[in-house]
Amino acid sequence: MTESAQSRLTYRDAGVDIDAGNLLVDRIKPFAKRTQRPESLGNLGGFGALFRIPQGYQKPVLVSGTDGVGTKLKLAIEYDRHTGIGQDLVAMCVNDLIVQGAEPLFFLDYYATSKLDVDVAATVIESIAAGCELAGCTLSGGETAEMPGLYHPGDYDLAGFAVGVVEEDAILDGSKVQADDVIIGLPSSGPHSNGYSLIRAIIDQADVDPNQVMLDDGQTILDACMVPTRIYVKSVLQAMATVPVHGAVHLTGGGFQENLPRSFGAQLAAHIDLDRWHRAAIFRWLEHTGDVGALEMLRTFNCGIGFVLMVAPSDVEETLRVLQDAGESPVVIGQIQPRTEQAVVFHGAFA
Repeated sequence: MTESAQSRLTYRDAGVDIDAGNLLVDRIKPFAKRTQRPESLGNLGGFGALFRIPQGYQKPVLVSGTDGVGTKLKLAIEYDRHTGIGQDLVAMCVNDLIVQGAEPLFFLDYYATSKLDVDVAATVIESIAAGCELAGCTLSGGETAEMPGLYHPGDYDLAGFAVGVVEEDAILDGSKVQADDVIIGLPSSGPHSNGYSLIRAIIDQADVDPNQVMLDDGQTILDACMVPTRIYVKSVLQAMATVPVHGAVHLTGGGFQENLPRSFGAQLAAHIDLDRWHRAAIFRWLEHTGDVGALEMLRTFNCGIGFVLMVAPSDVEETLRVLQDAGESPVVIGQIQPRTEQAVVFHGAFA
């Protein structure tokens, strides 16, 4: 078959470099290998990821979740801060799984970009693998999509998908939460991966360089915003294996008002004592600089509490001990009471 040189277009000419994709796969294989659990079957690069359900479960129920990291990516791209964004992606997925009592098993990622920068993509996926190690789950595979014309040059997007397993009679679905249960909060590392459209709007409105302006705690605004989302898997599962946890909440988009009621019945309300914990400097800066109201802050950001457990009053001391032994700094932040009006009621000073 003969072809004229004039008409001989290639996929690379159209903006998709298969060789770069293959190079990326070779770069990330060692990262994925470090995450392998004994139940993992097959190798990275297959058409599908294979995983054996762990032994010891009598009635295993699979729990799945998918998420992204929102417009935190815009800061990562603009300021070349890619090293922690993969952990954010893993955290947003696996922290949701443990809300229902599930042990994360495996994770898959989706990386889409205009033109594949192998170094940037490898940095992001290495961070994804590091997040999987923290969560104790396998990075089983993923998809890298090069789509010129759909994304602006230099931009990329991320999505993650995680699967976990829980014993059927251990599922947390909100039905076990009852009046007088105590609410225990676990500190966040910062805004995590939510509220970044508002964060970016405040930065733009203030007309400041987030890489230069220092906060009261000695961090720049950018450093405080780019701290990776905490992964609570090991400490929370340890608590759940030790005491009868009634409910759990991953505080993400929607903050306290939207997320807490998802984990208890309509007849109950969460009463939160705002003066039980200290908010980090980044939250105080955002509130003051953006003139954001207290309720809007609580509905947008985690405000210093990234995960919540609900336990009976008699189990509080043991729960705090187990969490502390696991490296957490838990704090009692409220109590479940019968609902009279609002599903979430705030008390104390927002300081």
